[in-house]
Amino acid sequence: MLLLETCVDSVEGALAAVAGGTDRIELCSALEVGGLTPSLGQMRAAAALPVPVHALIRSRAGDFCFGPDEVAAMIVDIGTARDAGLAGVVLGAALADGRLDLAALGAMRAAAGSMSVTLHRVFDLVPDPAAALEGAVTLGFDRILTSGGARSAPEGAEAIARLVTRARGRIGILPAAGLTSANLADFLGLVPVGEVHSACGRDVAMASRAVEMEFCHATRLVTDVDEVRAMRAILSARS
Repeated sequence: MLLLETCVDSVEGALAAVAGGTDRIELCSALEVGGLTPSLGQMRAAAALPVPVHALIRSRAGDFCFGPDEVAAMIVDIGTARDAGLAGVVLGAALADGRLDLAALGAMRAAAGSMSVTLHRVFDLVPDPAAALEGAVTLGFDRILTSGGARSAPEGAEAIARLVTRARGRIGILPAAGLTSANLADFLGLVPVGEVHSACGRDVAMASRAVEMEFCHATRLVTDVDEVRAMRAILSARS
């Protein structure tokens, strides 16, 4: 069966994803900056859901070049996710030249132990995707979250298909970014994958005073249960 992973940044979003029929959740906070590590409260609430939940481990916004102290903090966060009862974690780290930081990733991967581990879209910034894929395989990652190095998975479909071929089943390839119920069927016709990732979101206007005070952006992306259902239906029809 083709699987749907829904990315959410709130407990409310996680509940909507489950109601829509998602197969797995990536839990984070602050999707407006690409996602950060969720709180312990979010992790504990999500652990009670009837689907596997993977926590994004990213200590700050910005690039993915993390210093030793930041890596140490993320290793603690991995332990927090494990202790909260989550099924997996989503990790990434890079060197200044864009290559994967294999030392940092190795330490974080080891801390995850038997948890499922996904390499996040730091992969889309690497100068040599083939070498990065082999590094992820060597470290024992379960899957790579990727748009094929493009701004969206539909734009990167050819590159994603090449990654699937190169992976040869040794590691999963999880397409992400820009996938919606409007383009999913066409994308699946081009790329032979077993799972896809989407925020399944819609923009909701925020209170004007909060926006004026720069506490938030004018809109916030929230999980749309109908979009989750629509994407799940498309995947089910092709299974």
